[in-house]
Amino acid sequence: MERKWWKEAVVYQIYPRSFKDSNRDGIGDLPGIIQKLDYLKNLGIDVIWLCPVYKSPNDDNGYDIIDYRDIMDDFGTMKDMERLLAKIHEKDIKLIMDLVVNHTSDEHTWFIESRSSLDNTYRDFYIWRKGKNGSPPNNWGSVFGGSAWEYDKTTDEYCLHLFSKKQSDLNWESPRAREEIYKMMKWWLDKGIDGFRIDTVNLFSKVPDLPDGKIIEGYNYGDGSPYFLNGPRIHEYLQEMNKKVLSKYDIMTVGETPGTPPQITAKYVNRDRHELDMVFHFELMEIDHDPINKWKPKEWKLD
Repeated sequence: MERKWWKEAVVYQIYPRSFKDSNRDGIGDLPGIIQKLDYLKNLGIDVIWLCPVYKSPNDDNGYDIIDYRDIMDDFGTMKDMERLLAKIHEKDIKLIMDLVVNHTSDEHTWFIESRSSLDNTYRDFYIWRKGKNGSPPNNWGSVFGGSAWEYDKTTDEYCLHLFSKKQSDLNWESPRAREEIYKMMKWWLDKGIDGFRIDTVNLFSKVPDLPDGKIIEGYNYGDGSPYFLNGPRIHEYLQEMNKKVLSKYDIMTVGETPGTPPQITAKYVNRDRHELDMVFHFELMEIDHDPINKWKPKEWKLD
């Protein structure tokens, strides 16, 4: 067993909007977190996981990012972020940040460029397809309801969004897109953060031909999850990310991996595969509800 600091760490999640409001505008902020560091230290925590504070129109609680290198006005400034990081380290606490790179906001510069023309250099940063007979390219439903495709009349094509229609999925098949993501990760790590909680990490790789999903009774859209959960190149991408970025720093990584059985989960965290340190998996949370409709209970057995 290899001893690592993160294996013995207590991690405390902060959702900044509701944590501590320093200026009495009704919204938690970065200066508010600084004010509570003594309290957090007294709790005995070792690591803070900070939910997204990046520049965002806030369509999905900050998980729709306009600029990975800037801070949402509600929370403060980059100077506040740098001061928070310094103060956290003074208390001998570490900081990990949410890394949201399955998708960006449709207001991100990359997407604005991508949608502008078929031959734009950023076109392949996102997943664009022609429609079929006046309908979307396939029958996938969005996690947030409705179709997983949004029509864009500028180029007469549809863009994939597995979540909100303002959260366009990045195309991990694009080497340039991956390199831009890795540059951004290094930028934050060079600032001194201590790792990442990687949002929806097992969605990055999609089956290339994007086939229709199975229609589930009572639902209007097909279940595309077999074609985007734990896709064909996901381990290749994570090994590349580890080689180019993660392995260069003494950090912790935890990936969010919904819909991933233990046999597959083990691949993400096997030390010899050089991918991630840990993952969040959802078997316990899902044990008592229908796999499609989480509000519909089902019988379960302890074993």
